Amino acid sequence: MTGGLLVAGTTSDAGKSVLTAGICRWLYRRGVAVAPFKAQNMSNNSAVVVGADGRAGEIGRAQAMQAAACGLEPDLRFNPVLLKPGSDLSSQVVLLGEAMPAAEPDQPAGTVSVTAGNFRALRPRLAQTAFDALAELRTAYDVVICEGAGSPAEINLRDTDYVNMGLARHAGLPTIVVGDIDRGGVFAALFGTLALLEPADQALLAGFVINKFRGDLGLLRPGLEMLRQVTGRPTYGVLPWHLDLWLDAEDSLAYGRILGRPAPPRGPDWLDVAVVRLPRVSNATDVEALATEPGVRVRLTIEPAEIAAADLVVIPGTKSTVDDLDWLRGNGLADAIRAHAAAGRPLLGICGGYQMLGRAIHDQVESRRGTVAGLGLLPIEVRFATTKTVGRSVGTAAGSVPVRGYEIHHGYVWRTDPDLTPLLRYADGRTEGAASGNVFGTHWHGAFESDEFRRRFLTEAARLAGRPGFRVAPDTDFAAARTRALDLLGDLVEEHLDTDALWKLIESGVPADLPIVPPGAPAR
Repeated sequence: MTGGLLVAGTTSDAGKSVLTAGICRWLYRRGVAVAPFKAQNMSNNSAVVVGADGRAGEIGRAQAMQAAACGLEPDLRFNPVLLKPGSDLSSQVVLLGEAMPAAEPDQPAGTVSVTAGNFRALRPRLAQTAFDALAELRTAYDVVICEGAGSPAEINLRDTDYVNMGLARHAGLPTIVVGDIDRGGVFAALFGTLALLEPADQALLAGFVINKFRGDLGLLRPGLEMLRQVTGRPTYGVLPWHLDLWLDAEDSLAYGRILGRPAPPRGPDWLDVAVVRLPRVSNATDVEALATEPGVRVRLTIEPAEIAAADLVVIPGTKSTVDDLDWLRGNGLADAIRAHAAAGRPLLGICGGYQMLGRAIHDQVESRRGTVAGLGLLPIEVRFATTKTVGRSVGTAAGSVPVRGYEIHHGYVWRTDPDLTPLLRYADGRTEGAASGNVFGTHWHGAFESDEFRRRFLTEAARLAGRPGFRVAPDTDFAAARTRALDLLGDLVEEHLDTDALWKLIESGVPADLPIVPPGAPAR
């Protein structure tokens, strides 16, 4: 018999992704064949998956991290529907890894964008794709741990839901709800989530988990007992707040101002890195590898003064290159970036950020704005193609330094100065990116996870920034750091959750005698 569980949350960023990964890691270490699943993810943080047929596609980065927790390579079925927001009103639909082609010629880039107006029409196809993917996974694995989205108590969306209780009802999944006590009001949030569900949904909600607790657990226990009394459901455990749980965040907004937990420098100098928090930032996780280095302080910012004070400035990827470039100009950040580069200090653009650094962007696809002036800091021009480049990349830097990454972009370098020095080379000899004095750019995401390349880049950045006392650590291993983070999640689940009760829930399903808590959802 295949077991399953849905991990829902009281809010976005309540801890669903990390709890799902932690449960997956705990089961994997017990020898269980376990897989993660998220029916629909809304995120611009995505990972490239290469299937058995060689086809490359996208899934949410959190599901790739959860796959690693299970000891698996990512699978397109782990996140069959990915919505990539391009504005506040629409998102590109990625279905089983591929941008969904549009039937209407006026859709951007020849792909479907979901809006409030067309979601009901798209929903049957999206839901069926998700249901089919979960059914396939449940035949292939002993246990599938599913992650919800947002909150299951979004009663205005319940009739079209196939991610939270709609998925649980369809697949008969026992459900737990996690709440973030660090935000305050966790008991009200947990009780209210249950009380706003209709009876058939409540019958699947088996209990709760509290996340990010700091302090004396004894002070919390009376509240846990009262929650059991008013809901008839247990709290399966209380996870502590932990400084080291920051890698592979589902949403860049989950980052604090300082990313990670900076270790002291190996030399007398720190290296201060300012990463522009773009409105439609994508794959902001690129800078996490920089933040694992001792002596590197990485902050996400929207302040021109912090750009001016930084040693290295990074413009990350974006789902809306031209619109976010306008935002840079409108907020004084473009002038601060130019001044930083003019002072000879290092500047790095990744993917959309790289495209912004050029002389011009020709875009009839994403923004449909035609030709737009770039920041003029690199001698390149970028044109947008209707077909998205999606794939994993392998190559070298500086002649022989191995580099691996992945690409997800519509824009490509159309014109370039023939004497421009490339930052990278593909394994087949093609050039990629640019290195022009103190300005660098690449379309490759994930390149700084390659340890030797990261060290060489940071050494050069420190030289350009006038930080001669900065020393890279020779022993920083990013892959090992990620593995340690996954093991930490598994440790926290084993130590702080009632794993015997959790296993019984996964194996046997939800108890049949759970009470209904009024008032329940309004009639639909």
